[in-house]
Amino acid sequence: MMRAVWQRTVIAEAPQTVMVEGNHYFPPDSLRREFFEDSPTTSLCFWKGKARYLTLRVGDQVNPDAAWYYPHPSPLARRIKDHVAFWHGVTVQEAPEEAGNRSAL
Repeated sequence: MMRAVWQRTVIAEAPQTVMVEGNHYFPPDSLRREFFEDSPTTSLCFWKGKARYLTLRVGDQVNPDAAWYYPHPSPLARRIKDHVAFWHGVTVQEAPEEAGNRSAL
């Protein structure tokens, strides 16, 4: 089980992620959507396509553009369609076996 943590809060948890270029991409249904907001930011990867970004909000703390995903990836990256990866201080770690509840750490 992999999980993404920011501000001592589990923001995503999944039994399996897709690894691409050293990043864990979490399935869309593994996100705790209450912590995510759409961002107008985009970027372009020469082989994956156009990325969209998400801003994290946990309590009063905001982490702009801390997550990204590819809504329409190139054929080479189709396995990460809509999967979300993290940076900017988000920790991705293996969850302890007794984890599985999505409570704060």
